[in-house]
Amino acid sequence: MPLYTDLADELSDAIRRGALRPGERLPSVRQARASRQVSAATVFQAYDLLESRGLIESRPRSGFFVRAARASAVAEPLAAPATPESTEATEVSIGDLVMQVLGSTRDREVVPLGSAFPSPHLFPLRELARCGARALRVLDPERLLEDLSAGNERLRHQIARRQALAGIAVDPDEIVITHGAMEALDLSLRLLTRPGDIVAVESPTFYAALQALERHGLRAVELPTDPREGIDPDTLAQVLSRHRVAACWLMPNFQNPLGSLMPEERKRALVALLARHGVPLIEDDVYGELHHGSRRPLPAKAFDTAGEVLHCTSFSKCLAPGYRVGWVAAGRHAAALRRLKTLTSLATAVPSQLAIAEYLAQGGFDRHLRGLRRQLATQQAQMHALVEAHFPAGTRLARPQGGYFLWVELPEGGDALALHAQATALGISLAPGALFSAFHADRRLRRSLRLNFGHAPGDARIAPALAALGRLAAAGGTACPNPAESAQSACR
Repeated sequence: MPLYTDLADELSDAIRRGALRPGERLPSVRQARASRQVSAATVFQAYDLLESRGLIESRPRSGFFVRAARASAVAEPLAAPATPESTEATEVSIGDLVMQVLGSTRDREVVPLGSAFPSPHLFPLRELARCGARALRVLDPERLLEDLSAGNERLRHQIARRQALAGIAVDPDEIVITHGAMEALDLSLRLLTRPGDIVAVESPTFYAALQALERHGLRAVELPTDPREGIDPDTLAQVLSRHRVAACWLMPNFQNPLGSLMPEERKRALVALLARHGVPLIEDDVYGELHHGSRRPLPAKAFDTAGEVLHCTSFSKCLAPGYRVGWVAAGRHAAALRRLKTLTSLATAVPSQLAIAEYLAQGGFDRHLRGLRRQLATQQAQMHALVEAHFPAGTRLARPQGGYFLWVELPEGGDALALHAQATALGISLAPGALFSAFHADRRLRRSLRLNFGHAPGDARIAPALAALGRLAAAGGTACPNPAESAQSACR
């Protein structure tokens, strides 16, 4: 990690903890250089990075200061999590709304603020293609049969090695390569449940989790989720005492849609609680590599000693979108999960696996990740500042420490579903809060929406689109009288 990134991350933590307060002056470059024993260039780079994240501002002839939140919006914290509409298990039905939102994001002319995916322009696709070509030229045909079901042996060893370096003990033999993280999650769910079973999920939660429960005839019990620290294990303990829960599906690192990050002590307590009750955990960790700090947060899998955490992730969000290479470290369930994989899709596409295995072996992955994390942190700060500038007073928003989603809560009277409909007419997509609950009419999420800041760097449409959304939110949808006009014109 470059020295200036370490310095910037340390100061970012101090600002978020309140040790450095809004309006407070940072040490001068000379003072920081002397106290940190680094070069002036390192200090300037660190301050530039903090400024790009929207955390500090430079004042001519005065120095650098912690930036104050604008009066138009409250930067953080969001309100504490409210209790879901029902704490009873319920059937899930959200498919129509999800398909409506996802359909709009496939059109490249639509501003992709509601997309679930980062921009493909952020990834080394040309280098991956070269790696794939090299690997295919020397492919031993016999490997095509030997690597069925479990996946390419070289790739599984590369994954296990990376996990070990991060402090997570994973045996290559417990890893099953899948068609993206969604197959890993879906296989885990199918392995652990039967129709009618109850699955505990976060609230709000990723709509694909709700779709999977709906598809398999499962019931959901929702756990209130803090915008900063995720679920409370004590709340889960109460749920486990009332319901016969077959499995938990949780996202401890940079939860989608909130962006929350469970502290390590909560993760440890969570895994211990589930082990006592004999309830397995399906851990969705697709955003774990996209942290904005200096260290990758440990997944819950790091605290698993019973083999009951099925750790699911993929390369789609951090390296290779479209390659559809994911994996699950299934613990004691690995053999059963391999059998289920064989009975369903049999194997994952070999060329994609070979390309990623070769890329990892070349040693450029961490360099790519450092650049990607810096870019996402910069784009988060830019979107945060635009929402503060354009959305109505009383808007609340998170400042996640990773991922590429920003959770926004409109003021009293706001209606995210109505805003979604108006924005769609203007060629702007967003993800309304109703997508993220099994209860369509959940009043807690009526004013909430998720915005994607993982768009292409330099996309000139983002700022005018956010300004248009802000005007619509402030004026109840009357800011743009002609909905046929685009966000780039009438709502600019």
